[in-house]
Amino acid sequence: MALPPSGTTDEAFLREVDEEYRRDQLIRAGRRYGVWIAAGVVAFLIAVAGWLYYDHSQRTAAEARGEEYDAALQLAAQNQLGQATPALDKLAQGSDGYAAMARFTEGNLLFLKGDKKAAAAKFASVVTDAKLAQPFRDLALVRQTQAEFDTLQPQDVIQRLGTLANPDSPWFGSAGEMVAAAYLKTGKRAEAAKLYRQLSEAGTRVPDSIRERTADLAKTLSVAPTTTAQTQEKQAK
Repeated sequence: MALPPSGTTDEAFLREVDEEYRRDQLIRAGRRYGVWIAAGVVAFLIAVAGWLYYDHSQRTAAEARGEEYDAALQLAAQNQLGQATPALDKLAQGSDGYAAMARFTEGNLLFLKGDKKAAAAKFASVVTDAKLAQPFRDLALVRQTQAEFDTLQPQDVIQRLGTLANPDSPWFGSAGEMVAAAYLKTGKRAEAAKLYRQLSEAGTRVPDSIRERTADLAKTLSVAPTTTAQTQEKQAK
């Protein structure tokens, strides 16, 4: 029988020795670090289980708060405010979307009752709550300003809502209309006319009622004032 070339035999031998050495190293590593590896696996599984439990509990809690909010809304719609108010107060203590909506609902109910000061305070509690999402806080600022509009200086309205009274803002309709009215109060007729025109041309981004009102005002303000009106305007300044 012909013998295989010596080089081939040596390579096979060396490969076998290398494999045996690796096996021995794995066995030793397993003996030395096996406990730590097992502990790491257990810790990982515990972490995964904990996250799954947390996620489930959060979703369950959110569903429960959603049901509580719906129930409170139904009570308010049925004019059972004696029962709706405590439920809304409880929800308002949190820092999630339901807490913000509960405060909005309380503020709206107070506004409808004519208690604008208390309504403004409810909206302000959303504005100043840094834990709530910015869209909630921006809308609350608009509603707070609506409740306080008659008692605010025109310049305060302009300063407060300036960033929201632009066509890119989701609150452009309400914020823009109040800022335009504030411009009129300070005698800034051109600024008011420009803003009213932007509102009237905003399309579906602004409610129909606001577009109709502002279209008429934009047309009226586009007419140059009479000499008497100009004199009165200068005297007002």
